[in-house]
Amino acid sequence: MLDRRLIREQPDRVRRSLARRQLPVSVVDDVLALDADWRAAVTALDAAKAERNQISAQFAQAKGQAPDVLAALRERSNELGEAIASHEQAAASLDQRLTELLGQVPNILADDVPDGADESANRLLRASGDPPRLAFEPKPHWEIGEKLGIVDFERGVRIARSRFAVLEGAGARLSRALVNFFLERDVTAGFIEVSPPLLVNRESVEATGHLSKFSDAMFAVDDGSLFLSPTSEVQLVNLHRGEILEAADLPKRYTAYTACFRQEAGAAGKDTRGLIRQHQFEKVELVALTRPEDSSAIHEQIVRQAESLLQALELPYRVMLLCSGDTGFASQKTYDLEVWLPGQQAYREISSCSNCGDFQARRAGIRYRSAPKAKPEFVHTLNGSALAVGRTLVAVLENYQNEDGSVRVPRILQPYMDGAERIS
Repeated sequence: MLDRRLIREQPDRVRRSLARRQLPVSVVDDVLALDADWRAAVTALDAAKAERNQISAQFAQAKGQAPDVLAALRERSNELGEAIASHEQAAASLDQRLTELLGQVPNILADDVPDGADESANRLLRASGDPPRLAFEPKPHWEIGEKLGIVDFERGVRIARSRFAVLEGAGARLSRALVNFFLERDVTAGFIEVSPPLLVNRESVEATGHLSKFSDAMFAVDDGSLFLSPTSEVQLVNLHRGEILEAADLPKRYTAYTACFRQEAGAAGKDTRGLIRQHQFEKVELVALTRPEDSSAIHEQIVRQAESLLQALELPYRVMLLCSGDTGFASQKTYDLEVWLPGQQAYREISSCSNCGDFQARRAGIRYRSAPKAKPEFVHTLNGSALAVGRTLVAVLENYQNEDGSVRVPRILQPYMDGAERIS
């Protein structure tokens, strides 16, 4: 959530960011109008309280005065009491409406985010590894997995519905090997492992901005009080919701392996086959809470950590800086890591690493003190996948496939699979 003072004092900056995101700028005027009404209500409330305090002081000095003087003071005090109650109700109502409106305003983009309407304008920063030169026509992962008997889409549909799958045998073992490898590397890099709930409450998803981003994409329990988490970023950021941290304890760095759940409501017709876009998927997430002056450096560290996993797996990938129209609601700057998939002859996202500045922390009330007794300031929050498990499994199946339909196990994963070198 943006600071209402920022919109009040720098409205043109907010308008520019909205325009860069290809979004209407009229919400800024709506916020300013509502903010003016709220401040007027607060001013009237403060004035009424001040006058009532004066009346109370006059009461204390009015002993022995004429009854009509005391009656007038008492009548005015009663009038002020009613006015205060009315002003309090008005101020609270306006504050709630203003907070709800601010909740619809996305984060302000960083200056170095390239302008553009969609992913076609994303900027290539670097690439690592050459796509494998196969002496045969590469197969997509769903054909490889079904032929090997390690991925079963039909039974996933039978158990649940479309966009669910079952991993069996070596497929399940390969998935588990990836999880263990990711977690070990992330913990070694200094991230604390967390095993959080998969259900999250409304306050949690509002705090991270996901109720705005995924409002039509989340699975919810019938009464709407709990949601199946769309990403463990939600749980990890909310570990410190409403807390004041000490600067010496920053950065806080966490990692979690969880299942994630999304309706994929806007994905009709996209990736209808395979594991790329599922209602349930697994990933290992990284989240950091930092001082503002450290967030850019830690953002780069998170990206490098995700890259190191792809490098260890010897998978070709590239790093993209997302353009303004493709950057997420809560993010001020996002890097996407895209892995090469021979079966699709395309790079596909496998990790998204974002710096959210103080946007989420303001919504979640996460602050820190730079020194003892110093005024609390908002931390910066950052997140990134290290890595998406299902998509990494897809990348392994397609990049390590053999002409006979078997799949080589990456060397780094062989110790996690009892030394197995091949899936056949």
